[in-house]
Amino acid sequence: MTIDITMWPWAAYILFPLNVAFAAVVIFLERRDPGATWAWLMVLFFIPFLGFILYLVFGQNLSRSRLFDWEDKKKVGIEEQISHQKKAIKEGVYPFANPHTQENSKLVYMMLSHNDAVLSEDNSVYIYTDGTEKFESLMHDIRQAKDHIHIQYYIFRLDGLGKKLIDLLTEKARDGVEVCILYDDMGSRKLRRRHFKGLIEAGGVVEIFFPSRIPFFNLRLNYRNHRKIVVIDGQIGYVGGFNVGDEYLGKDPSFGYWRDTHLRIEGSAVHALQTRFILDWNQASRRHDFMYEERLFPPPAVKGDAAMQIVTSGPDSEWEQIKSGYIKLIMTAKKSIYIQTPYFIPDASILDALRIAALSGIDVKVMIPNKPDHMFVYWATYSYAGELMKAGAKIYIYDDGFIHAKTIVVDEKLSSVGTANIDVRSFRLNFEVNAFMYDYANGRKLAKSFMHDMLVSYELTPELYKQRSKVIKFKESISRLLSPIL
Repeated sequence: MTIDITMWPWAAYILFPLNVAFAAVVIFLERRDPGATWAWLMVLFFIPFLGFILYLVFGQNLSRSRLFDWEDKKKVGIEEQISHQKKAIKEGVYPFANPHTQENSKLVYMMLSHNDAVLSEDNSVYIYTDGTEKFESLMHDIRQAKDHIHIQYYIFRLDGLGKKLIDLLTEKARDGVEVCILYDDMGSRKLRRRHFKGLIEAGGVVEIFFPSRIPFFNLRLNYRNHRKIVVIDGQIGYVGGFNVGDEYLGKDPSFGYWRDTHLRIEGSAVHALQTRFILDWNQASRRHDFMYEERLFPPPAVKGDAAMQIVTSGPDSEWEQIKSGYIKLIMTAKKSIYIQTPYFIPDASILDALRIAALSGIDVKVMIPNKPDHMFVYWATYSYAGELMKAGAKIYIYDDGFIHAKTIVVDEKLSSVGTANIDVRSFRLNFEVNAFMYDYANGRKLAKSFMHDMLVSYELTPELYKQRSKVIKFKESISRLLSPIL
């Protein structure tokens, strides 16, 4: 078979106008962020036609989609609580339980208005920074479960930890406890329903978020459910950065010790986590949709004094709620801002907020990993860290394994812990969940953890940063250019 090279000019004549049409119709009509628009234009320009295929897979805009709905949501009482809290805060008569929450009533109101994030002030919180401790606690709580266990993870590996967890859940299902597992199709791409055969036979139910309808091809590949939520008996909730896998116990030699942050919550905030799980579950399931039942939302058996809001965001939303919360936290800082994130690729708004804080004399510290798990993201992270350093912020490289924590602590009394990194993917592409806490005790604990991690980190000084090679500078430049679509 021979190829007629005289056909190539005609192919170019056809592909060029098609590419222009794709750029005009598909990108500009989406009204994207200018940075993402230019990045996709580069892809279309340098990879004609194939770039459009990549856009279909990685660039769809879901902001017009209504993915999550639950008719019984009103029965939980969330809408009534939101209406009451908004009205009372706006009129200045809300009976805040502690002064830290009252001082940040504007942030609370913003999350109420644009995210339906109910404020609860009766929570007891335990902070985990070690995977072994976190999963030992989770296993213990699962063993004590009497009614239901709802589990949602982005990554669920079928290794030592994963099998141990499945075996325990299978045992609980045999005992008559309702067991529901939801995992992300891309994050857990080696996992299949058949791997849960024993659990399903015991009465458990497994669902997959955004599964591929066509083998080896998924048009929603770029939009992943990055949330990690566990709810046990409607009384105990877990949320944070740990997924299920042996590497999160520090057993992967390529990463070493895995440093993350996770919360165990008891109190009314668990109802918000339960609602989020049900919304995600009902989107993924067409056979086992949840209806409202009082057993799913029991009165808290344990009460504390920690105030928080459970905030979620995703590509189906008009607003980037978690990013807005981060910016508001940064803007409230009077003394200090401590950030831990594996991926530091801020957009202009976050970068400007941090730069202004640093230039204002606020102690801005950012801690990032010393090794990559995604190469382009790693070098883009160093590029932005170098820029922020110029404004006076201090950058620390965690050197005791891999840091995966997603935390912000402001003035040691306000904090956010969850699944959202500081990057475009978390803000616009992934479905995320964070706990925003208005509590000195937990803020202080998170700040102490940061200080402890500094002992096994080194500071990336301007002198060290200038010594990087030309090859690294080139990697940073390319990665930063692509950062809006990483």
